[in-house]
Amino acid sequence: MERVTMADVANKANVSKSTVSQYINNRFEYMSLETKKRIECAIDELNYQPNIIARSLKQKKTYTIGVIVANILHTFSTQVIRAIEDECQLKNVNVIVCNADDQPSKERKYIETLRAKQVDGLIIFPTGGNLDLYKKLEKSGYPLVFVDRSVENTDITSVLLDNEKASFLAVDHLVKKGYRNIAFLTTSIEMNITPRIERMNGFKKALQKHNLPLLEQFCAGEQIHKMQEKIHFMFSQDEVPDAIICGNDLTLLEVLKFCRKKSLIIPTDIALVSIDEVSFSEIYNPPITVVTQPSYEIGTYAAKQLLKKADDHEKTEETIIRFEPQLVERSST
Repeated sequence: MERVTMADVANKANVSKSTVSQYINNRFEYMSLETKKRIECAIDELNYQPNIIARSLKQKKTYTIGVIVANILHTFSTQVIRAIEDECQLKNVNVIVCNADDQPSKERKYIETLRAKQVDGLIIFPTGGNLDLYKKLEKSGYPLVFVDRSVENTDITSVLLDNEKASFLAVDHLVKKGYRNIAFLTTSIEMNITPRIERMNGFKKALQKHNLPLLEQFCAGEQIHKMQEKIHFMFSQDEVPDAIICGNDLTLLEVLKFCRKKSLIIPTDIALVSIDEVSFSEIYNPPITVVTQPSYEIGTYAAKQLLKKADDHEKTEETIIRFEPQLVERSST
C-alpha cells in the first residue's frame, strides 16, 4: 500500500495542507468545528499516520526526551520517572527511559544513543563517572538536568533532596526517643554518589550536635551483595547499635532480612528509620518510621526545567535546587 500523505487528507477534507498541519499540531484557534470534524473523518477514513521524522526535521524538534536512571530498582527512581512522564504528557512530549545500573560505561552508551536519536534533552540520574561527557554536553548548551545527584566541576542544573537535613531529622528523632548507639548504613560510597555521601555526612554532624560518639563500625557504606556480612559485623562487636538509620530503600530491605534471620524484634531489640519511603512501610509489622522526600514534586520540577531549556535554551539561574525532607513517625522507633 502507498503511504497516505497530508495532501491526501487535505484533498479528502477539502482543505489546504497547512490547515491539516495546524490540526495535527493542535492549533485550533482559527479553525471551525465543521473543519475539524472533516479533517478528523478524513484521517480516520484514510488511516493517516503523521510523518514524525519529517515534522522533526522541519521543526528541529522530536518532541521526545530521554531519562537515564542510575538504578531503576530504587523506589525513588520509579516515582520520579512517573512524575516526569506525567508532566511531559501534558506537553505532548514522549519519554524514553534507560537504566544505567550504576555503570558509567552503560550510561555513556545511552547518552550517545539518545543523542543520535535527536532527543530534545536529557534528564540524568548521573553515575558520576562520565565527567568529560557531562562537560561536553554542558559546553554545547545541550538541554540537560541532573536528578538526585550533582556532579562537581559542572554547573548543570541539579534537582535533589536536602540530604544532610534528612539525616538530621532521623538522628534528632532517635535521640528524642532515647536511643544513643545509633548506626548509619547505606549502599556503596565508592563512586561518591551525592545522596549517600551527604546523608552519611549529615549523620556524623548530627551525632556531633548531640555530643554522641561516632563509632567507626556504626557508620558504613557497602555493596548490596556484602551488606549482610557488614550488618553481622556491626552486631558481633562488644557494643551493638540500638538503632539503625538506613540510607535508602535497598539498605532497608537488607536490614529487615537480617532482623528476620536473627529473630530481632523491632523496635525492642533494634529501632529502624529509613530515608526514603517504600511501598510496604505502612503495612509492615511494625510500620516503619521514614524520612520521605517529595519524589513526585522533584520529578515534575526536573521535567519543567528540561522542557523550558529545550524550548528557549536559556540557562537556569539556580544550579542546585534542593527539596525539603519530612519525618513520618511510625512504630519502628
